[in-house]
Amino acid sequence: MKRSLFATLAAVGMLSMTPVTAQDFSEEDIKRLAIEAILENPQIVMDAVQILRERDEAQKVADTAQALAENKDTILDVSNAVVLGNPDGDVTIVEFFDYNCGYCKRAAPAVHDLIESDSNIRVIYREWPILSEGSVAAAKVSLAARNQGKYEELHWALMDLQQVDEATALNVAQGLGMDIAQLKTDMESDEVAEHIATSRNITSALGLTGTPSFIVGDTVVPGFVPKESLEELVAKVRAEM
Repeated sequence: MKRSLFATLAAVGMLSMTPVTAQDFSEEDIKRLAIEAILENPQIVMDAVQILRERDEAQKVADTAQALAENKDTILDVSNAVVLGNPDGDVTIVEFFDYNCGYCKRAAPAVHDLIESDSNIRVIYREWPILSEGSVAAAKVSLAARNQGKYEELHWALMDLQQVDEATALNVAQGLGMDIAQLKTDMESDEVAEHIATSRNITSALGLTGTPSFIVGDTVVPGFVPKESLEELVAKVRAEM
């Protein structure tokens, strides 16, 4: 008959006919009884692991919520960020992405379609180049394109490419009629460096480890999100307004 550690201790107490307390057992006794209980009922280990996982997950959710609240002003600050869709939209989606991220490229049509189908969505794009030096260069070219009013065109064009580096990004920019000499100068501006640094600071605070990552309202969603899921998150935010 299987019994738990507590049942084992209780049985020992009954046999001795005297009350059993923790002080009645040595450390070796407790270890022996614990091992005995686990051998008789291995489910104890699985239950303990599940409890620890749930505790860790709850702590992670709480930590993310706190970090989100502490960094909310920075996350929603668009003074040095790109906004697509409706600048005055009632729901804001923030996306952290890398131009060489395959999942970011999969997510791009979903975000584009959502912008087209929902006229009250505001999307804040935050360049977070983490995969390669080519990613950093592509982000700098893209951010520099803001000064020539070509960010959105360049963004979607780069998302259509399999791999992007500085030469590729500049070639696409040239095809869009941009001033390449000016673009190269603007790539090294303080504004571009600050945008990328801020993205890194925010994602570090939120504990994000990969692209794409989304923030919709008070929900942080790491990884690829299909359009239907984005729509559900948006609907949830609106329902709570």
